[in-house]
Amino acid sequence: MEAVPESQWTAPRQRFAGARRVLPVALALPAGLALRLWMLKKFFEVNVDSLIYGGLAKNLLLHGRYALNGAGGELYPTLIRLPGYPLFLAVCFRTFGMENYASAAWVQIALELAGCLLLAGFVRRIASPGAGLATLWLAALCPFTAFYSVVPLTEAPTLFAIALALWTAARFRARPGWGCALGFTFAVSFAALLRPDGALVGVALAPALVVGWGREKQASGAKQAAKEVHPEGGGGSNPRIKPTDSSRALAPQGSFKLLRMAAVCVLLALLPFAAWTWRNWRVFHVFEPLAPRLATDPDEDPHPGWERWVKSWCLDFVSTYNIYWNVPDGPLEVSKLPSRAFDSPAQYAETATLAEDYNRGGQTLKRSLDRRFARLAEERVAAHPLRFYLWLPLGRMADMWLRPRVESLYDDLDWWNYASHPVESLVSWACVGLNALYLLLGLAGLCLRPRFWGWMLAYMALRSCLLMTVEAPEARYTLECFPMLFALGGIAASAAFRRMAACGRAPV
Repeated sequence: MEAVPESQWTAPRQRFAGARRVLPVALALPAGLALRLWMLKKFFEVNVDSLIYGGLAKNLLLHGRYALNGAGGELYPTLIRLPGYPLFLAVCFRTFGMENYASAAWVQIALELAGCLLLAGFVRRIASPGAGLATLWLAALCPFTAFYSVVPLTEAPTLFAIALALWTAARFRARPGWGCALGFTFAVSFAALLRPDGALVGVALAPALVVGWGREKQASGAKQAAKEVHPEGGGGSNPRIKPTDSSRALAPQGSFKLLRMAAVCVLLALLPFAAWTWRNWRVFHVFEPLAPRLATDPDEDPHPGWERWVKSWCLDFVSTYNIYWNVPDGPLEVSKLPSRAFDSPAQYAETATLAEDYNRGGQTLKRSLDRRFARLAEERVAAHPLRFYLWLPLGRMADMWLRPRVESLYDDLDWWNYASHPVESLVSWACVGLNALYLLLGLAGLCLRPRFWGWMLAYMALRSCLLMTVEAPEARYTLECFPMLFALGGIAASAAFRRMAACGRAPV
């Protein structure tokens, strides 16, 4: 009987194994797309911030000016927003039609799903294929990030930029080259052009390229030395030539290459911000390389007294929504202030008087009124400095990390009042649990200490420290940490699955 060639029976097995690897990916992406399409139909909205970005994009296309429209329709220059997202919208408007915000949502859906694939590739490289697949599913089916892919805001492009930065950084460490270096430069520059805090991506991850490059170059030098000693791959050793000698000999050349790459990439990263800084100096005569923290133009009053007073008591998104966003130009209702806004009956009376004067004065924060808020804030800070400088910032950061992230799904923010809206409260508690699951998986992944864990932790720590400085918390400010949570969570989930499989195969 004639023997069957090995290639005839191994080829089907290889095709089956390949299908098993591709099928979960092919299922994850349509599932993620279906989730985002449902959200696009259900929650698509053009809010005030979207209109600001859209106005800048429209005036760029129609008038060639980075400006907004005043009350009478006249154009006035501004620097309250960085040019990254207006340029993104301008490309969408030019391609799909003026003020077609839905087109931006479609592009963002594609970008965010591409970011999911990039994260999966990043984790596959630093951990394992199984961990990469788990990361893909965690990222594709996360409703918190999926929601912002259908809203014309900066979150979705920023998430894509962070995923691209991680992917290119991991590839650079494995095989240093200009392609990965330039890709990483584009990612961090794009993130910083979208939002000022996007610069943290470069601050946290750029050192990973340098440290990893040095190790990889030394390893490649050792391999090259071994090949030179044994070109045919045979065994043995030569005491006169060691791999470390070759790697040391390559170090000056490698260091020069690294310095050249770093110089070019830093120059390219700084060019758009140099142009933006020059524009702001020429138009406003101010040095502003990013955007003002309080999003005010140079001729606008930032109301420092009001901001400091809000910072002396604001703790959660309810206060941000009910009080902070209303002032100025809206009513200040003392009844909606929490009890922590007053330390004594005298402070309550003073606050009520301030609110009455503000409401009666046309709901504008005049400088005299702002100075009175400043004096009240200083009184509160002097009485409780630890509360102002530590406990409230920590509380605001905790609110941004742990809140159920459903503020855009309905109007009532008091989600814990079951009697008023039992269904909404149940949905909110489900989101609390899901958010906690992502956080716990990320923490478990950190405990496993995979490659890049320190750099991912550095980014989340830097961002959390920055968020402790904001006056009014919003849960969306922590979304930029979710790519790291997806990656670490995928690694933890894969490790858990392997342990369960090992226990299932263990003999009883």
